[in-house]
Amino acid sequence: MKEIVFIKKNEKYWKEFESILNEKSTVDADYLAKLYVQLTDDLSYASTFYPNSPLVSYLNGVSLKAHQMIYKNKKEKRSRFLDFWKYEVPLAMAKSHRALLYSFLIFMVAVVIGLFSQAKNIDFVRAIIGDGYVNMTEENISSGDPLGVYRSSSQSSMFIGISTNNVRVSFMVYVFGILGTIPAAFILFQNGIMVGAFLGFFIERGLTGIALGTVFIHGALELSAIVIAGAAGIVLGNSFLFPGTYGRMVSLIEGARRSLKIIIGLVPVFIVAAILESYVTRHYQLLGNWGRIAIVTLSFAFIIWYFIYYPIKLKKYGLPVRISNT
Repeated sequence: MKEIVFIKKNEKYWKEFESILNEKSTVDADYLAKLYVQLTDDLSYASTFYPNSPLVSYLNGVSLKAHQMIYKNKKEKRSRFLDFWKYEVPLAMAKSHRALLYSFLIFMVAVVIGLFSQAKNIDFVRAIIGDGYVNMTEENISSGDPLGVYRSSSQSSMFIGISTNNVRVSFMVYVFGILGTIPAAFILFQNGIMVGAFLGFFIERGLTGIALGTVFIHGALELSAIVIAGAAGIVLGNSFLFPGTYGRMVSLIEGARRSLKIIIGLVPVFIVAAILESYVTRHYQLLGNWGRIAIVTLSFAFIIWYFIYYPIKLKKYGLPVRISNT
């Protein structure tokens, strides 16, 4: 399509949206969402087919103004806290699903490498996790309690230590993203290797089912959150390395805001995972197979719904946002 035809076809929508922004009038949320989505789509199209045109700068400016008006300059409401979890975190995820896919693939490749390495060298797990942990686990296996490690300390101290460590790991992956995508991916890769070696250790001893069923009581949330944190780090790194049509600093600021929302959104997930690991996993034998399966299934269902399915639906049906001068 020629540029002049593209402009004539869509100019009325751009002007209408610009008028709404300038007047700060109250508009229907669905209609506003429709205009905003069309604006960003048109910006993407113009950037691809007319990269050197002033039109790209114009659409970029309107888009940035809309973003600031909606997310920065609006007055805070009592529902701000609820809106953050209901809308802002899912919308940040909706824009980060490609990074999430990359993060998942990196983690799974690392898990496979850990499994393969452990299969080739039975002492690999010792180099990764440490002799103390392995020796203790072997003693537990001999006594008929393979995962007795989860009862090795008090519940409260275990909860504090685990939740603190999980949040620390997620923020470390995020912060390392500022150095580029590779450092964040490396930390994610390290965690995947550890998980693979750990699972390989139990597979060798014919304890695959009990290991998976027990570890994933808390691991479904914990490991999923680490992968999502890895996606946040990748988003941050890519926003600096690949700014696209935005200036590098503008892209970095936008990427930092989006990825930070994701990290903050993960904090409750890590806390719940720590609660499960500290207070529930230690009773894995009492839970039985169906009890463990139920917890793992519900945990993965929540992760898939909140971080994947719901963001897609929210993005598709529009932003529940109102611009008002009141």
